[in-house]
Amino acid sequence: MRRPPRTIVTAVLLLGLHASTQAQGAGAARGAVEPVEALQLRPNFYLIGGAGGNIAVQTGSNGTLIVDTGTAAAAGRALAAIQTVTTAPISLIINTSPDPDYVGGNAVIAKAGRQIFEGIPGLETAIFAHEKVLLRMSAPTGQASAFPSETWPTDTFAQARKDLYFNKEGVQIITVPAGHSDAASVVFFRASDVVVAGKLLDATRFPVIDLAKGGSVQGEIDGLNRVIDLALRPIPFVDEGGGTYVIPGRGRVYDKVDVVEYRDMMVIVRDVVADMIKRGMTVEQVKAARPAKAYETQYGSKTGPWTTDDFVAAVYASVKAGK
Repeated sequence: MRRPPRTIVTAVLLLGLHASTQAQGAGAARGAVEPVEALQLRPNFYLIGGAGGNIAVQTGSNGTLIVDTGTAAAAGRALAAIQTVTTAPISLIINTSPDPDYVGGNAVIAKAGRQIFEGIPGLETAIFAHEKVLLRMSAPTGQASAFPSETWPTDTFAQARKDLYFNKEGVQIITVPAGHSDAASVVFFRASDVVVAGKLLDATRFPVIDLAKGGSVQGEIDGLNRVIDLALRPIPFVDEGGGTYVIPGRGRVYDKVDVVEYRDMMVIVRDVVADMIKRGMTVEQVKAARPAKAYETQYGSKTGPWTTDDFVAAVYASVKAGK
């Protein structure tokens, strides 16, 4: 049977996630519980949306591998959604970021899993992450951690890339230094041809650049370029579908062209802001000039935790600092 064109497959995914996003917004306005939705991307690969940050699910003979776990409040609903798509026990969790909407469900989902590594007390599932994720989630001596210890990663790495082999598939955790922050990673599933971009890429808004935690505009662009390098288009048989799926931290599934456009947006806004800085404009003058105006309809916001002005101010400060 001939596969449907990729445009049709992608349209189905987009419609599903768009409907989920609309329902979440309406639910939040009414104080209702946000719906959590599962979408199948590959025969053994799923996306769970609506639980905070997007959750990726790969399943097979070794069990189920989860990338990110959403918020603590949505953890039970996320676990229920995972269990609707696979009966295989959860054997491994990977965290791409220390942010609450990406690690909040760690404890609930880990305790529902199965231990595959020895020597990790108190949890049934190992949690992999870069060591800086653990440093951000824990706290210096004498200070209180923002996260309970049962949510912390149980296995960390310090190198630029951590390689795993799970469910007969190569899995690479690739650090993205100075992108969203200094503790971010992307995860590449080589056989499934899926890249989980985490906080580096947000399909619902301008990327969050956390300057206080080591983020920068250039690091963000470099990270997006790395994702572009990993992704493939279905050339020459474009009409047969295929190509790499890129799962953003939030929102709809992207392909390589989408990521290129997102990267180009970042480069254009950075260059416009850099020119304004050379002309002696202050950050307030730059925000008033709206250097991201062409993209505000798609990614901008005047309210919420990350507005267009927040994004422009972060770009301004990063460029001003030469980062």
